[in-house]
Amino acid sequence: MKDSTTERIILGIDPGTTIMGFGLIKVVGKKMEFLQLNELQLSKYDDHYKRLKIIFERTIELIETFHPDEIAIEAPFFGKNVQSMLKLGRAQGVAMAAGLSRDIPITEYAPKKIKMAITGSGNASKEQVAKMLQSILKLKTLPKNLDSTDGLAAAVCHFYNTGKTVAGGKSYSGWASFVKQNESRVKK
Repeated sequence: MKDSTTERIILGIDPGTTIMGFGLIKVVGKKMEFLQLNELQLSKYDDHYKRLKIIFERTIELIETFHPDEIAIEAPFFGKNVQSMLKLGRAQGVAMAAGLSRDIPITEYAPKKIKMAITGSGNASKEQVAKMLQSILKLKTLPKNLDSTDGLAAAVCHFYNTGKTVAGGKSYSGWASFVKQNESRVKK
């Protein structure tokens, strides 16, 4: 059994309905260790709802395999395409629901906040974020697609922000916490 005061695992997720990137780090004391990064390829599924189901199931599988203590998730960025934003929000929602169903605290980070935490610039490119993570975590190689490094970046950002008030992010410790912070979105 791990001692939660000195050791914890953070699952970082970059939600998407075409590719969901994720990364895991283990924090021992004040040091982080790389565990895994990967991506879930969803483009082969035509049905949007099937993709959402797979995101939920894969997130549960990651939780059951690695037993993360916390989840850090990239918040959807605001774009001009409303349909894309809606799909991205749904992907994020089902990943969050998977964590909340297992009572794992979730913290949401804006993309600029994640980039700033990793590179020092909120306008850094995916490649710059990936290279910095490679340096920080001593990764031998980087994946071809950088969605997985975006998920890993969310986890590392959360590590750097532990114990701080999260500006540009929201934290939920369970369904009750989520509902309380989002009362305007709940039908009564």
